[in-house]
Amino acid sequence: MRTMSPLLLCLLLWDLLDLVLAYLTVSIEPLPPVVVGDTVTLKCNFKTDGKMREIVWYRVTDGGTIKQKIFTFDAMFSTNFSHMENYRKREDLVYQSTVRLPEVRISDNGPYECHVGIYDRATREKVVLASGNIFLNVMAPPTSISVLAADTPAPFSRYQAQNFTLVCVVSGGKPAPLVYFKRDGEPIEATPLPEPPAGTGSWAPRNLLHRDLDDTKVPKSLAAEGEVGGGRPLATADPPRGLAAERGPVTETIPETVVSREFPRWVHVAEPIYYFRHTHAPVSDGTVEARATLTWTLNPQIDNEALFSCEVKHPALSMPMQSEVTLVAPKGPKITMTPTRARVGDTVRILVQGFQNEVFPEPLFTWTRVGSRLLDGSAEHDGKELVLERVPAELNGSMYRCTAQNPLGSTDTHTRLIVFENPNIPRGTEDSNGSLTGHRSFRLVLALTLTVILELT
Repeated sequence: MRTMSPLLLCLLLWDLLDLVLAYLTVSIEPLPPVVVGDTVTLKCNFKTDGKMREIVWYRVTDGGTIKQKIFTFDAMFSTNFSHMENYRKREDLVYQSTVRLPEVRISDNGPYECHVGIYDRATREKVVLASGNIFLNVMAPPTSISVLAADTPAPFSRYQAQNFTLVCVVSGGKPAPLVYFKRDGEPIEATPLPEPPAGTGSWAPRNLLHRDLDDTKVPKSLAAEGEVGGGRPLATADPPRGLAAERGPVTETIPETVVSREFPRWVHVAEPIYYFRHTHAPVSDGTVEARATLTWTLNPQIDNEALFSCEVKHPALSMPMQSEVTLVAPKGPKITMTPTRARVGDTVRILVQGFQNEVFPEPLFTWTRVGSRLLDGSAEHDGKELVLERVPAELNGSMYRCTAQNPLGSTDTHTRLIVFENPNIPRGTEDSNGSLTGHRSFRLVLALTLTVILELT
């Protein structure tokens, strides 16, 4: 018997495998990152010499544990693909399956798979499978940016340096954006600060010393005369106890009477040292919230009216996104009083409605009564509004001072309360709190006293 050579045997086996096995390769065209709202087409290319069975697209979620079917092509119910009857004829056909995702969202971000199945060349009962995968990276531009002041409202510190922090909050972006600060249009060179500086504790400014102990504030008249002993509070006469005439002025606005003669000795003229910190946290919708902080030692002389901007660069933005704030000390509070014609027993509201300028950061408001305590007995009241309930006649002519301050400066404004007679309340029948002392009670006590005297006699 003639033996077969090994080479001839290998060629014969290869030919038999060629008749039995089918050829199939699958690949998905790569995609660059896309932006929310774009229309994306996923392309799956596959090459085979076999007979098509099916094409299935999957979206993979939960780390690969769940595959959601998004497209299926079944060749058993379609005649779009040619059938190859001659198995011995080698013919490679290139196919392409596409899936169109209109207006992609953040939730479309993730891996996708294309699975292709062909019939085995030996039997139609067996299917040969191959797959390809791709990761769809969906970007989202930031939707909002804002600049805030940390630890505000806070008082003005004339005697001690204080740290000041700007916070830039950027929301809605994916991936995390690049955030940086500028001052007056120039980029700020800041020292990276991963953690708050040791020893600072809370970065909140320290409490302002009592205004009456502030010898850098004096009345304008005293400042003009060059007097240096201006550490005393503004002297005011006792408010008149009589009621105002009917045709008298309802309110009297006193102009600002406080000026600053010098800035504290701790103020430095050198350029400040800035510290920068950047953090970001994932949000449930797949985006990232970025926070950048800029901290330095505040210098009211050079920082007042300085323009700070927070700018954001992001691959989904064609140009930087920015938000600006100007550091401004409060000046010229606008005070309103309601009712405009206060009468005995009325509830009076004194409100700060605004300023002559745009103030940032938000100021702190403190109300005091010049020369006495407030109606409720307290020394001062915090807030934009001062409420005097059931004003008595004794408050006629009383003066109230509103101190508005932020870390860049402070200002005082005064207003005088004029109280008119109330025709529904007879003169002299209200107590110190403005409530009626019922004259009927007085008559009842007098009648009881006379009855007792008559019984004793």
